[in-house]
Amino acid sequence: MGKVLIIGAGGVGSVVVHKCAQVPEVFSEICLASRTLSKCEKIANQLSRKIRIEKLDADNVKETVNLIKDFNPDLVINVALPY
Repeated sequence: MGKVLIIGAGGVGSVVVHKCAQVPEVFSEICLASRTLSKCEKIANQLSRKIRIEKLDADNVKETVNLIKDFNPDLVINVALPY
């Protein structure tokens, strides 16, 4: 598949990242984005492979569009809380 952008670094986001990281032949690149960068860092440090992390307020449309354009994912998984 290629590149996946995962938005949300809570409990569900953590599980999604871990599962995606287990299949590098499907998810060659992973970007985890959240309002709280420290949550992304904590999850990234638990993985056996390197992922990209970004600070993102998913309610900010311009910020979200910019990240999508920059990372150019094949798939976006949004598991952030719907504020």
